[in-house]
Amino acid sequence: MNNRTISFRWLVVFLVMFPSVLWAQQANVNLDYNPQKNTEGLIPFSAPINSPEVHNDHTVTFRVKAPNATKVELPSGAIHTSLGLGREPLQFTKGDDGIWTLTIGPLIPDMYAYNLLIDGVQVADPSNTYAAFTAMPPYSQLVVHGDSPAYYDAQNVPHGNVTRHVYHSEVTKGERELYVYTPPGYDSKKKYPVLYLVGGSGELPSNWVYDGRVNFIIDNLLSEGKAAPMIIAIPNNQVVHRNHPKHTELTFDIFEKELREHVIPLVDKSYSTIQTPKGRAISGLSMGGRHSMFVGFSSLDLFANFGILSAGDNNPEVSLKDFLNDPKVGQKVDYLFVGQGTKEAQSFFNQRCQALHDALNNHKIEHEYYIGGHGGHDWGTWRHLLYYRFLPNLWRKN
Repeated sequence: MNNRTISFRWLVVFLVMFPSVLWAQQANVNLDYNPQKNTEGLIPFSAPINSPEVHNDHTVTFRVKAPNATKVELPSGAIHTSLGLGREPLQFTKGDDGIWTLTIGPLIPDMYAYNLLIDGVQVADPSNTYAAFTAMPPYSQLVVHGDSPAYYDAQNVPHGNVTRHVYHSEVTKGERELYVYTPPGYDSKKKYPVLYLVGGSGELPSNWVYDGRVNFIIDNLLSEGKAAPMIIAIPNNQVVHRNHPKHTELTFDIFEKELREHVIPLVDKSYSTIQTPKGRAISGLSMGGRHSMFVGFSSLDLFANFGILSAGDNNPEVSLKDFLNDPKVGQKVDYLFVGQGTKEAQSFFNQRCQALHDALNNHKIEHEYYIGGHGGHDWGTWRHLLYYRFLPNLWRKN
């Protein structure tokens, strides 16, 4: 019996005794583009099993150790949208070992937020170390890798810095946070334009970093020579409880006051900025797109550039009449982008975006309207809109 035979027999014994150790990586050592691929034969630290496991054919296996559960499901979300499924949950199958499994796909390489339902209770995947928190209950991240790092991944290029500022607000009567990205080689002797980027309902400023990957997106664009160097300020646009019965009536005025009294002064004081409307842009997704529209369009003394992502209004002729009928709006606006996802445009979310686009056309207001990507009303769309359209055209049109 040779050494190779002995080694093989020990390997067989090892696999029989410890089958779960071949399940996945999630090492969290590097900012890997394929963190959920099985490369080391190890399960995530402190997890009972591996979930999710992403295979090279872009199928994904989820596992949940819940021997006493009666039902485990994957509810509708970004994954369903990518697969072209309806809103019915996908059912896990329970094994004799008490482990529930579900294999789906293939999925388009991207990042997908998801939750699980265990006996009707919504939870994050208990074995996935890639979790996210926001102003809503936590969820997990599925990272389906391609053959190489994606446009939103950390790559071997010069990187900018992201700084968290904590400040006191007299508007909201408390301590608030603001994230600021400065580009690689930031030089305080130069003046930079500033993009004010905001989130949607339930999003926090950190979500544009961890879910949106905006810092890696702009790093990669700058390294490719496809974007202008800029500062990106990410304020918290949650200024009143999202479930407040008068949220729509209150939020826009409060957020405008927060921008004017605290956010913009803090950024202009702390960084070397172009302090004119042409040097400022405001953009946001979903609710943040409506903030960008209702606050931005009424603040042309502050902003001349706009990115409306997955947002609009059902009756813009009334809600935006001052902006639409301003005879000098063409002189005041440098760049106006309206965009949404391909599958989003095939759903009820399209109504507001299309109405805004039509109103801008009716009033002959120059703008870029774009539908693209493979996503719906989710981060796959918003990352796509930033990289492929909005950021490359911002401050590069003239």
